[in-house]
Amino acid sequence: MDAGIDVAGVKRSFGAVHAVQQVTFTARPGRVTGLVGPNGSGKTTLMLLLASLLRPDEGEMRIDGIDPVSDPAGARRLLGWMPDSLGAWPSLTSREVLVATAQLYDLSREDARARADHLLELVDLGALAASPARVLSRGQKQRLALARALVHDPRVLLLDEPASGLDPQARIALRVLLRRLAAEGRTILISSHVLSELEEVVDDAVFMVDGRTVGTDRVAAAATRVRVWRVRVAADLARSTESVRDDVAAALGRTAEEVRVERRDVLVPFADEAAAVAGLRSLVSAGLPVVEFAPAVGDLEHAFLDLRADASPPTPDLPDGPHAASPPGSWAPPAAPSATGADRTDDGSPS
Repeated sequence: MDAGIDVAGVKRSFGAVHAVQQVTFTARPGRVTGLVGPNGSGKTTLMLLLASLLRPDEGEMRIDGIDPVSDPAGARRLLGWMPDSLGAWPSLTSREVLVATAQLYDLSREDARARADHLLELVDLGALAASPARVLSRGQKQRLALARALVHDPRVLLLDEPASGLDPQARIALRVLLRRLAAEGRTILISSHVLSELEEVVDDAVFMVDGRTVGTDRVAAAATRVRVWRVRVAADLARSTESVRDDVAAALGRTAEEVRVERRDVLVPFADEAAAVAGLRSLVSAGLPVVEFAPAVGDLEHAFLDLRADASPPTPDLPDGPHAASPPGSWAPPAAPSATGADRTDDGSPS
């Protein structure tokens, strides 16, 4: 079976700026793959390359087996591309934006109108169908941009910061929609700085640091290093948080200096999940009324922060870890453009 997205050794520079230095990964059909990296790591440039709006200097890419360099029109028929800003025609209404885009993909006017109305309801913009796109809020424009990416029923979705500007309810609706689209067999690649949002929707993650994808063994090692767990006990207004910290430390056989306080919680480092389980057992046995016991950050954020701490020049790969079975450059959690692309982003600068 062809991979939904397959990238090998891709590089792209803008003069002396090496935006994408060495990217290799696979995103599979029926799964949501998160693209994780700090600002300037090359995520948007990579998205533009996959969308056939930029040409790589080196390397190969395939979108469901199609080369977006040699056959951009073929790739675009498969792709739904959502940039991080709408870029809609300011004189058109929300419905007209979708109708016009659908007709660019050769839908009849009647089919285009029906598709537009369906998508406006899907992204909860039905009440704003006749409103000019230029007056929509940031979050509403993001929802319209997602609808536009879906207008030709693509098999592969490239979503750059789709949750930006969305309110909490809209973020939940987006997660539900993405899971449904993946369940239909689509390949979804999503870039976001909001790691907590990615944590709840992605099946796999690709980490980028300094324009390079990080090998699975390095990611696995980062994901399994010592991490901090959050302990919260039932509130007792007569006791200070420092007193609770001392009780937690004593129950765990730690010194007070080995744990720390963050607002109402006590933060405790554990070497692995087995040590965390043993720690929870000790806390309960000591009679502490534990009401919350969980990692202080999610798995994605934990791995990302650890990789950033090691983000000096690339180092030799570490021994295989528990996630080494993931596709190259990725990590698995434990539990419509015009026909003429330009070799630049909207403002002429690399991501």
